[in-house]
Amino acid sequence: MMKEKSKLELLKKKYSVLHEKYNLPEFEKLNEDFYIEKAAEVDTDYPIREIRRFIADKFSNYLRFIEAILNPVNAPIFVFSITKSIDAKEKEKLSEVYKKLAKIEVNLIEIDIQFSEEKEAEFIKESYEIWQDIKKYLLTFIEVVKKGWDNKIEKNNKNYFG
Repeated sequence: MMKEKSKLELLKKKYSVLHEKYNLPEFEKLNEDFYIEKAAEVDTDYPIREIRRFIADKFSNYLRFIEAILNPVNAPIFVFSITKSIDAKEKEKLSEVYKKLAKIEVNLIEIDIQFSEEKEAEFIKESYEIWQDIKKYLLTFIEVVKKGWDNKIEKNNKNYFG
């Protein structure tokens, strides 16, 4: 059985070829944001597809999280605390991010249905760029939530959670 380090090295070697061919982001940068090193655990002839899947998983998770905030039907209780801590302006910004993520989700369906190395590479490049903006916004959003959350709790100690 191949050691984990050598599997990772093999993935990096395969990615290096794809990186050169399609001008993809550096492996380390993608790995920081999307944990693509996990793709080394999968034996595949199409490493680019596995890398795209890890990127897609992250986007999908954030899409569901934002959806729960914007439309908190059957959402966990903590989501209601978040919705109370943000104003209409913040919800509008969050809606814009949601639209970007939803568009990515639709594009993923097409890519998933019919494999194309070129389309996989294009998705990875575009997604990386989009994520750089989204993550900056999400970090500021979380700060707003944390500040608002503390203020709501301080103003109303009579919160009921069950």
